Amino acid sequence: MRFAFWLFISWLFSYPVFATDIPSRIEINYHVITDIGEGEIKEVMEIHHTGEHYRYAINSVAQATGVYKLIEPNRIVRHSEGFIFEQGLQPIRAYEKRGKKTPSLAVFDWADHSITLSHMGHEITQKLPYGTLDRLSFSYNFMFTAIPKKLVERYVTDDHNLRLSRFTVTEEILDTPLGEIKTIALARQEENGSKLKRKIWLALNNHMLPVRIVTIEENGREIEKIASRINISYKP
Repeated sequence: MRFAFWLFISWLFSYPVFATDIPSRIEINYHVITDIGEGEIKEVMEIHHTGEHYRYAINSVAQATGVYKLIEPNRIVRHSEGFIFEQGLQPIRAYEKRGKKTPSLAVFDWADHSITLSHMGHEITQKLPYGTLDRLSFSYNFMFTAIPKKLVERYVTDDHNLRLSRFTVTEEILDTPLGEIKTIALARQEENGSKLKRKIWLALNNHMLPVRIVTIEENGREIEKIASRINISYKP
């Protein structure tokens, strides 16, 4: 009897704790504000249970709106796919495509502990640190992990570089088009003098979904996206 009890406990902790509450599909529409115009992003995350594993796929499509669309008519398409474990998301493939340009691609080989990055005709393969994520999967990773406390450290790739990112963690109340939302805010710590910036607000009472992201790119362009609509579906 005692053995059976510990066998049950072992099974309980090896099975995803989110299994009974996991969405099958999440759609988020974002309003985007930049220093030269506005736009919109639609992101869709689909989750499937296949055999013993959960698989995910995230697709993100960004496009300019209004007058800005005349300046920037091309769409930006981002994609991430992989598995879901108790430690969070484990991507196996991610890419970013801007207009008609060749996409930047990241391929994760977890068995060989290597990651291959392809960008602008150049390809490199390097060591794959444990827990590495792409930028898109990082935003959704905390749906499936414990709520971060004070500091988050993760290797994150933008499909052509890999860097260790450190985020400080705070709690904030955020005003959004969806109303007031209690959030966990992750602010990336940058080197002195760096123009780069990234801060992500995760909805504390709604699956830790990313409801606002502010980024300053290497070229100094500031981009803010804030959720204007969220739709979550569950399979019976």
